[in-house]
Amino acid sequence: MALFGFPASKQAPAPSETEMAAHSALAHVPPSTRELRSQAVHRLQVGMFGLAGMLLLVSLANVIMDRAKYIDASAVNTAAPTVEASETSAKDPLADMGVAPQLPVSAQEKPTVSISPAPPPSPAPTVAVPKN
Repeated sequence: MALFGFPASKQAPAPSETEMAAHSALAHVPPSTRELRSQAVHRLQVGMFGLAGMLLLVSLANVIMDRAKYIDASAVNTAAPTVEASETSAKDPLADMGVAPQLPVSAQEKPTVSISPAPPPSPAPTVAVPKN
């Protein structure tokens, strides 16, 4: 330290017994066999409670889903009215969805198809090409 302008330090006195006791409390002491067993049992308990909690949560979700399916199936069976399918709905599903107009089609009435002549072709357009 004399290199940086500080005076050379004196030798530190030997530590007393109280200082030695304070320093030894901070030193690492390996855990005893009893402490290691206690830590292992604690880890095992936490893991078992975690597994039991997950099992309980999954079981509860399964019960809720089964109950919802049961209620949904019973609601569909009781609320479904009996509707007789007519010929028009069986033959024209687009009219049922509202995409196409509903035409009254029965065995006596057949739709007639009228073919109109195609319009005459228009003359080909002329393209003016600039001359260089």
